[in-house]
Amino acid sequence: MKCEPTDTPPREEIDIPALRAKYLQERDKRLTTKGQNQYEHLTHDLAADYEHDPYTPVTQRDPIVEDLEVAILGGGWTGVLAGYHLTKLGITDFRNIDHAGDFGGVWYWNRYPGLQCDNDAYCYLPLLEETGFLPSKKFSDGYEIYDYFKIIANKFDLYRGALFHTLVTGLRWDADIQRWRVTTNRGDELRARFVIMAGGVMNMPKLPGIPGIHTFKGEMFHTARWDHEYTGGDWRNPELTKLADKTVAIVGTGATSVQAVPYLAKYAKQLYVLQRTPSNIDERSNPPTDPEWAKSLKPGWQAERMANFHRGAQEAFHPGDPDLVCDIWTEISRNLAAELEAEGWPQLTPEEFVARREMVDYQVMERMRRRVDATVKDKATAEAMKPWFRFMCKRPLSNNDYYPSFNRPNVKLVDVSATQGVEAMTEKGFIADGVEYEVDCMIFASGFEVTSDLERRWGIPVIEGRDGQSIYDHWRNGPLTFHGVSTHGFPNQFYTGYVQGGANSTTTEQFGRQCEHIAYIINETLKRGAVAVEPTQAAMDAYVAHMRENEFDTAQFLGECTPGYFNNDGEAKPKWALFRGYLPGWNGFMKMLTDWRAKGDLEGLTLSETRTSNKAELV
Repeated sequence: MKCEPTDTPPREEIDIPALRAKYLQERDKRLTTKGQNQYEHLTHDLAADYEHDPYTPVTQRDPIVEDLEVAILGGGWTGVLAGYHLTKLGITDFRNIDHAGDFGGVWYWNRYPGLQCDNDAYCYLPLLEETGFLPSKKFSDGYEIYDYFKIIANKFDLYRGALFHTLVTGLRWDADIQRWRVTTNRGDELRARFVIMAGGVMNMPKLPGIPGIHTFKGEMFHTARWDHEYTGGDWRNPELTKLADKTVAIVGTGATSVQAVPYLAKYAKQLYVLQRTPSNIDERSNPPTDPEWAKSLKPGWQAERMANFHRGAQEAFHPGDPDLVCDIWTEISRNLAAELEAEGWPQLTPEEFVARREMVDYQVMERMRRRVDATVKDKATAEAMKPWFRFMCKRPLSNNDYYPSFNRPNVKLVDVSATQGVEAMTEKGFIADGVEYEVDCMIFASGFEVTSDLERRWGIPVIEGRDGQSIYDHWRNGPLTFHGVSTHGFPNQFYTGYVQGGANSTTTEQFGRQCEHIAYIINETLKRGAVAVEPTQAAMDAYVAHMRENEFDTAQFLGECTPGYFNNDGEAKPKWALFRGYLPGWNGFMKMLTDWRAKGDLEGLTLSETRTSNKAELV
């Protein structure tokens, strides 16, 4: 079935200058000078909440003291894909080390009611062709994704070396043995030849730093540590029957809250939804996987779908391109392509193209606001829930039940934008506009440390490279890398995530290709009889200069957005921004890496061939 353009308000109803002024006004109302410091750091006095696993009992084990080839820090998608690509090249002496009780990463920790993948699962779930698995529907439930992790881990024998319920406490490069000394909270002392930092971007939950948060006497938890003992139900059966006599507040209205609120609204005696900034929320069509469509798939279908999605979400559809994904993420490109098709695909300058896309952006966002009016009955509530910002200022969402939840008599929206968040908490509840609301339970849907400083995100107290240099100091002002995966002064250490490279609209594709590149470098290092590899200073400097010269400057766009993790809560040019665009695009970035690998000379890297002759000498 052909994916049609959406019905948006006509251009003559869009007053761009007035909307720009309104968008800036709404941004300014929410700005705070605190930035990322408005959130609690969970590795301080809230460490017990972060370290506790409410889902899987901790199994006691003896400390492990050993040497191994690769330590993979993480068991989410990036860690699993790192293990997969190493295994493909015959490297099996590795361990995935993770704080969780199983593989899954954020899909292990997130078990809140209503949890689903919020973009196309046929793109998001990696290795579908390699495993023969297909998700049951377009937006997979969280438990289905978790179950799929276990399918991959079993198929590629990743459980063999995995260390779960294990927090890394230190990484120190030992030049004498040319290895990383990895210490953990379980007393382990691992001497790893290589280390892959595969923690992803959603590994460290954050709590809002609300005055009085520690005085609250009721139940309090983050959505990434959902307390089913308190609420009732479980993630496969989200019947929150224990909330029938409870007054509940949930802080946040992003991707998590939008999915959880309909369930809280259904079961709680009273629900308060505390909103700083509303999200842009479309309808969600979530059909089951069509068996006939599944039978029609040909080899390479997933790569084709991901490439099509990337063009629709971040770039532009080409003449004749179908929209294979057909949802909120691709709507702007789909609508613009329909306009250009009707005009015979005119030649546009880059400036003209940007202007045309911007107009469609404003039309789509006006459609979103009118959807609020059409769904939420109380006019004041509807007005407060309208998104006044450009389409990609916040993560685009879709849900059919969120807006109708506010038509229930037991649900109340509490707008906390005037105080840039929740004003205060007391022993009995929270304060908004000077009024105390008594609640039994406070739930924090406040997200993760996504674009904040490395210390906050990684949570590893000590990471020291050559001569004891801290990676946190080395990257104090942002990443300095070669190909986005390694840095000078930190031999045999590799990085993943949004670090100085091309960005793909499918995060698992982006991180998987990083892991593929890292596995190639590790394999080549070992094949050549070397024990250590790192970029030269000159190669790193040249790569950093290349990336900066070819950076698509998003500072103005992000600076005009309401605060959120895309702009690190209001920074004009955050050093860890997710969308620091690379002008040649994703395909240009991938060509650079594949051409470099094809040359085969490891240009820009320096290899050390000093090998310790006896494992006993490693102690």
